[in-house]
Amino acid sequence: MLKIRLSIGGAKKRPVYKIVVADSRFPRDGRFIEKLGFFNPLVPKNKKDRMKIEVERVKYWMSQGAKPTTRVARILGEAEIIPMPTPGNNPLKGVPKKDRKKTEKDSKEDIKKEAAPKAEEKKDQKPAEKKEAAPKAEEKKDKK
Repeated sequence: MLKIRLSIGGAKKRPVYKIVVADSRFPRDGRFIEKLGFFNPLVPKNKKDRMKIEVERVKYWMSQGAKPTTRVARILGEAEIIPMPTPGNNPLKGVPKKDRKKTEKDSKEDIKKEAAPKAEEKKDQKPAEKKEAAPKAEEKKDKK
């Protein structure tokens, strides 16, 4: 399956990405079929040097069945080559990572509270079974 994706290059902490067409089985920075352009995220958005895309080749490869990854789809959408993809729903995006865990725990606790009556019924049944199993284990120890 053909993908239009980013291949990373550049120096440490100074990434520069190539926009390439590659088979999905090839490694990210490995073999590719054709280079379609580049993307430099460190350059300001209003500069021309931020990205260069060969529009005709992108359209050709998409007609051949190549599908862009989500990040490349956004880049192509900004360049108005394809319609801008719909943004995903991540309500925790603006929350710092430390606080995200707290909110996830709070939501899990709420779910547990709702499921608590069912869990209590099951707990009532299981201890009785465990009590019956415990004497058998003691009997085996006594026999040895």
